[in-house]
Amino acid sequence: MSTAELILDARNGTGESPVWHVGEQALYWVDIPGKAIHRWSPAQGHRHWATAEMPACIAATPTHGRWIAGMETGLFALQLQDDGQVHAERLAAVQHSAPAMRFNDGRCDRQGRFWAGTMCLDMAAAIRAGAWYRYGTGDTALPTQLTDFIVPNGLAFSPDGKTMYLSDSHPQVQSIWAFDYDVDSGTPSNRRLFVDMNALPGRPDGAAIDVDGCYWICGNDAGLVHRFTPDGRLDKSLAVPVKKPAMCAFGGPRLDTLYVTSIRPGGDLSDQPLAGGVFALRPGVCGLPEPSFAA
Repeated sequence: MSTAELILDARNGTGESPVWHVGEQALYWVDIPGKAIHRWSPAQGHRHWATAEMPACIAATPTHGRWIAGMETGLFALQLQDDGQVHAERLAAVQHSAPAMRFNDGRCDRQGRFWAGTMCLDMAAAIRAGAWYRYGTGDTALPTQLTDFIVPNGLAFSPDGKTMYLSDSHPQVQSIWAFDYDVDSGTPSNRRLFVDMNALPGRPDGAAIDVDGCYWICGNDAGLVHRFTPDGRLDKSLAVPVKKPAMCAFGGPRLDTLYVTSIRPGGDLSDQPLAGGVFALRPGVCGLPEPSFAA
């Protein structure tokens, strides 16, 4: 069992979408309700940028300081400026299927297409209005790819890009699925149940893939990060000192550190004062560089 190290007592409302930027040797992530993008590196410490809408998921682009983000009203290109300002350009609007929705989990596939899912802000209402969208080079619209989700989460791609994973973390679902993924067209097919998390500790939240093709996913509410083998077998679980780990990402110079963001709920936090912080684990395996948006 790896011992979790506190990287930053960020106190994020919902810390999500950690991305290790290999070129900068820095970790980026978002605080969704805090409307902020954060950056931390061992060399330069911590800084953040405020955004006009809630950012939920991000991916780097080849241009320095420029990111793609799923927010409230669509996908945006964000330029993180040295003076702390953010220049936002909307790339594509989203046609939500219900009122009061936003993007949630998302990342690029191995070919650099950006995938992102949407959810209702009122998670307790359990409305199956969530959908997954795909955005690639030359696209100007966001056609719906997959529907019937409450809280879409857990998006990840196998090392060869030919298997796509995703989950629904709502308490009524708590399932992870695998798909065959056509790397040429970016089309998922042959959906099948990968893991039923109802019998395991924690709800399936954000995920990452290691070099062995194993799937790491945060067990929200259980303070754990689980590793599943490609055949869906639970291999190990690592603990973090908060109840709601949200998403994990491999980083560090050798990509052998697993960074974990978390959620800081309201109420008494005397049993988890570091909730909303960012942690580092040594899982004993390396990850893969996160793909950039190919545009």
